[in-house]
Amino acid sequence: MAQMNRRLFGAAMIAAAASLASAPAQAQAARDANAERFVQDGAQRVISVLADRSLSEQAKEQSFRRVIDDVADVPKITTFVLGKYARTITPRQRTQFAAAFRAYAERVYRNRLDDYRGEVVKVTGSTVRKPGDVIVTTQISGGQVSQPEVVRWRVMGGGSSWKAVDVQFRGVWLAITQQQDFVSTVDNARGDIDVLIARLNRDAKLPPPRI
Repeated sequence: MAQMNRRLFGAAMIAAAASLASAPAQAQAARDANAERFVQDGAQRVISVLADRSLSEQAKEQSFRRVIDDVADVPKITTFVLGKYARTITPRQRTQFAAAFRAYAERVYRNRLDDYRGEVVKVTGSTVRKPGDVIVTTQISGGQVSQPEVVRWRVMGGGSSWKAVDVQFRGVWLAITQQQDFVSTVDNARGDIDVLIARLNRDAKLPPPRI
């Protein structure tokens, strides 16, 4: 019996050692190199556009919009931020909401990213939530940033085809926060999505709020 116990104990130790030896490989496999490359290139493009002093304000807005179309899945984000109301919105309201949200969101996202214009973006890792759904962590440093700041990007896709669906600044995911805010606004308006559309049209003309 004692000899059997020793054999079992030895087998358990070997299994534990094998598990520990494979842990770094498993952790490394959890990263997605394609998603990381997409974020590295996309994030740097966005910041470079905002730092380009040769562009007029109008040209910068147009360039920023083009980059956002390339980097972000705007239709998916537009549907996501509506939450439960994405199922009940009418075609007319959807068209009006998409335009209002686009104008509002561009100002909000540009305001967040403008804080980092001209700085250096470096991908430091990624976490695969599931195949095709990855959180990529970047570090922004240099220039006017007093100390390196972490910005995370949730991207979806695969291979060489990826799109960002949310960005986290200082611990806050913007699309998730917007969804909570928008759903609350419509709830308080007794389900009237037109109230939210009017609010976004109004806010889009004001300096973007700090979330």
